[in-house]
Amino acid sequence: MFATQQKEPVQTTSPAKPAAEVAKVEPAPAPAPVAMKPSPAAPIGATAAEAIEAAKAAAKKAASVKGEWRDTGKIIKGAVKAAEAGDEAKAIKLAHKAQLQGELGYIQATTQTNITTPSYLQQ
Repeated sequence: MFATQQKEPVQTTSPAKPAAEVAKVEPAPAPAPVAMKPSPAAPIGATAAEAIEAAKAAAKKAASVKGEWRDTGKIIKGAVKAAEAGDEAKAIKLAHKAQLQGELGYIQATTQTNITTPSYLQQ
């Protein structure tokens, strides 16, 4: 029927260069380590008032570097209301959450000071 023609194999990769011609690429230096762990929340066994004060201090610290997260204040208000209603466990849980947000907001604001908007996002 049809005659098949054999074609020469097509070379898809470039031939290997001798080791002397290959440019040596130095790896980029590792960035300096950054403390990304927040401090532990108010100590275990702390009262709701102590936990709320720790949360307020963390939020104030974050606000000092313009890093306070949106809901931190709302969470602190919820912790205060829970404490006033006598729900100590809920108040402590909310205060710890707010404290963590304050500490993470501070870390985020201080470690991302030199980040710029990529050119493809600029108008």
